Amino acid sequence: MSTSSFSAAHKSCVKSLYRRMLKNELDWVVRRDIWRGRAMMIRAEFERNRDVHNPRALAEILQKAEADLAAKQHPDPYIASTMPGGTKWERNLPPTIAPIYDHLAAGHH
Repeated sequence: MSTSSFSAAHKSCVKSLYRRMLKNELDWVVRRDIWRGRAMMIRAEFERNRDVHNPRALAEILQKAEADLAAKQHPDPYIASTMPGGTKWERNLPPTIAPIYDHLAAGHH
């Protein structure tokens, strides 16, 4: 595997983990002013490990972070109302573009 593809895969993995950690904190804390402090602590943790380049050390750090996230996962996460599983999901869908059944023409055959 080339260095650039490892870096791209690694970057994608780290970004995904970061977003999931922020989202999980938001599930626990509704108030944004309190959540912001927690988000800054999460960011500081990621910055603390920014200069780790040893693949084994990186894998260990990421594995521990994933385990910590799994342990802290909210049992009933917030789902935006218009997203799948939300209270407004698929409410008021636009009508389909299917052909309309013409009952008058059907009766004259």
